[in-house]
Amino acid sequence: CNNIKECIFIFQLARIQTDYVAEKLKTLYPDVLLEIVAMSTIGDKILDTALSKIGEKSLFTKELENALERNEVDLVVHSLKDLPTTLPNGFTIGAVLQRESPHDAVVLHPKNSGLTLDTLPDGSVIGTSSLRRAAQLKKKFPHLEFKDIRGNLNTRLKKLDEKEDYAAIILAAAGLKRMGWEARVSQVLGPEDCMYAVGQGALAVEVRARDCDILGMVSTLHHSETVLRCIAERAFLRRLLSLTGAVYSLDGADSLKEAMETSVEESADIQHVGVTAHNVPQCAQVAAEKLGVDLADLLLSKGAMEILTTARKLNDAR
Repeated sequence: CNNIKECIFIFQLARIQTDYVAEKLKTLYPDVLLEIVAMSTIGDKILDTALSKIGEKSLFTKELENALERNEVDLVVHSLKDLPTTLPNGFTIGAVLQRESPHDAVVLHPKNSGLTLDTLPDGSVIGTSSLRRAAQLKKKFPHLEFKDIRGNLNTRLKKLDEKEDYAAIILAAAGLKRMGWEARVSQVLGPEDCMYAVGQGALAVEVRARDCDILGMVSTLHHSETVLRCIAERAFLRRLLSLTGAVYSLDGADSLKEAMETSVEESADIQHVGVTAHNVPQCAQVAAEKLGVDLADLLLSKGAMEILTTARKLNDAR
């Protein structure tokens, strides 16, 4: 790999995340020249719409994967939680780095210093860009109101501090730590309050699946425990899959719309929910994936699909 010029794409994540991956590679491969190329995606630019309304996760990855496909870059650095559980053909997650805290954190408006979500006054408005967070926290803290807030970390913190619109906002603890803003964390939410997103807190390196040399190089960044935990989480998420299709007349007067659900079985190759990890025992990866699938099946047997369908309808009606 001594003569390989590696180009690492970033989208709207803190530059420090990409620098962290680059420094790891430079330490392991000091003779490899690394060029960091910054790029934003469509998802990064849509800041006036709730994430739950945007829908496709590929809005945050498509341009980056197009650059990979055109051989314009060799590696793409992602937050793992932004990657769909099924990647486009020809791509794979070549590295999952050691996870930071996967939990969500509460950042209070300065006037509410010392309080918690439980002790905030009734009707206090909490800002979050995540439907997942809002749904769980509404159940746990029914005295609070939840409203959308978009933008990068800097923008959201500025909206919190300089206005009176929000009593607090909810952010990923990992992002705050990487930015050096741990002092702003007022409360870390455990799973009993808010279960974190699939893959949250972990960085992933996406590569072309056919590039064995590059895949071998980045695989040294894998953190085995994180890999197995994230495989289980991604398998759980992918199992809860549905597809909706529709046909409309040009004037919209006539239409047909149907939805079907299915389980997705892993193909008999070396990837597990998009992750290639040669240096992690295959039996452990299979077991981790099965754990995620089994948990999803258990929830489906108890009516999870009905709850998800209702949630989607309510979100579409917002």
